[in-house]
Amino acid sequence: MKKTVAVWATSLVLVLVLGAPALLDCDGPGGGAGSTSVIVQAKDVATAAQAVRAVGGQITHALTVINGVAATLSVAQRQQLAQLPITISENRSIRVASGSTYVDTYYPTLLGAALLHAEGILGSGVTVAVLDTGLYEPKPIRKGPDGKDRLVDKYDAVHDRTAQAKDDDSGHGTHVTSILASSAQASGTSLYNGVAPGVTLISVRAFDGMGEGTYADVIRGIGWIIEHRAKYNIRVLNCSFSAPPSSHYWEDPLNQAAMRAWQAGIVVVTSVGNTGPDPMTIGVPGNVPYVITVGAMTDSSTSADRTDDRLASFSSAGPTYEGFVKPEVVAPGGHMLGIMPVKATIPLEHPEYYDSGKESFTMSGTSQAAATVTGVVALMLEANPNLTPDEVKWRLMSTARPGVDAAGFLQYSIFQQGAGVVDAYAAVRDQVEGYANRGLDIGKDLAGLEHYGGRANRNALGGYYIMNLSADGYVWNGAYSWSSAYLWSDAYLWSDAYLWSDAYLWSDAYLWSDAYPWISAYLWSDALCEPVAINKWVNQE
Repeated sequence: MKKTVAVWATSLVLVLVLGAPALLDCDGPGGGAGSTSVIVQAKDVATAAQAVRAVGGQITHALTVINGVAATLSVAQRQQLAQLPITISENRSIRVASGSTYVDTYYPTLLGAALLHAEGILGSGVTVAVLDTGLYEPKPIRKGPDGKDRLVDKYDAVHDRTAQAKDDDSGHGTHVTSILASSAQASGTSLYNGVAPGVTLISVRAFDGMGEGTYADVIRGIGWIIEHRAKYNIRVLNCSFSAPPSSHYWEDPLNQAAMRAWQAGIVVVTSVGNTGPDPMTIGVPGNVPYVITVGAMTDSSTSADRTDDRLASFSSAGPTYEGFVKPEVVAPGGHMLGIMPVKATIPLEHPEYYDSGKESFTMSGTSQAAATVTGVVALMLEANPNLTPDEVKWRLMSTARPGVDAAGFLQYSIFQQGAGVVDAYAAVRDQVEGYANRGLDIGKDLAGLEHYGGRANRNALGGYYIMNLSADGYVWNGAYSWSSAYLWSDAYLWSDAYLWSDAYLWSDAYLWSDAYPWISAYLWSDALCEPVAINKWVNQE
């Protein structure tokens, strides 16, 4: 397969997608016969818009965050634009998965968040933006534990306007938001249903009732969040979606927007994707090396028994194409109980998991796992408001608990579990000094001056390993050799035996080269015309 290397100019940026044909014969969202929806990037929005207008194209979105516009072009117009030193990317389709009495949700207790709640740490004063299908507004989401309104804004990135009340035809956005923020308490107890029940909320809708959207809508949503960061003190962005990668991480426009958010001081938390268990199944934007990418574990529906906790079979696994270890951590993602409107698409398709009396829905997925980690990050930032995104990532990983077997050996590869399952209490209380992403320069990355590869590589037998480490225990052949008998054991806490050194926290990253042996087998073009499963439906685990 012919490989084209990205060429970066000082004024206009030309990015060619590896292995992709010059023109795709698929119509992008909003395109009719003979037209496609694309994203055009240049040195600034004005230059991109001028280029589109010059060939007679129709501009649909101004995407300031990535110096571009979304536009509808005919084949002839696109051919004209292709002669200029600008970036043309597909505007790819994206979709999400598919007076009440409240019961206890197990995940705040499992994570250790309930202990922090008892000490008064609820995520108060921290604003979290949820980029999803919108938000239904029952009382536990609209109001915090103090009874005051805490939903400060709702933006509809699809129509570029203030979102309507109770605007979530899918149900996915409401479910995710309730997991991270519900202020409901189980009857007769002081246990909160959400991981961070005191947070301030912003809802940004980028997907429709079927859970489908476009790159342009999602990028516009991220741009709005960055623009309003200071006004609302937005500290965390939850991205419970993932798309198949179709280029290097730095070439993807959605990834660029996520990197801009991280650069602006916003902790970006994203799901790893529900396309596991095979290796190299990490999606966009989870393949961005800077952000916190979350996989899923499950307690096997026995919340009181920790001995059968395990990795969820649907959780996607690393490494990324560029050799980075992903996910960073895993968190509860099996049979997650959350709020969902009864007439939304998901409960109508799966009514067996809906409890109308409690207005609750049970759903599994890495979207839900990402939401729990977003909640944990909010707790961390309330307790330590001066933490930077890189410091938050370091603490989350340094205090996580790896899954091990009875002999103390890692039961899952780091490409499956990262640093391990998140421990909210330790992440807040342990004064772990350090910062992640050392060796990476996000400014140079975004400017096209440097791009990076991680320490993961593949040996002649097909196993993935970490370069510069000789321990055979860190070589993974992609096979799931574990069984349900293997445990996430409380007896094996973070110890010197599993210290994540600089190599494990992706510091000293290599400047990207084409030396990785799996390159010739990786076909980007296969994913370009496919709708993207952001949180496709998976069976309960």
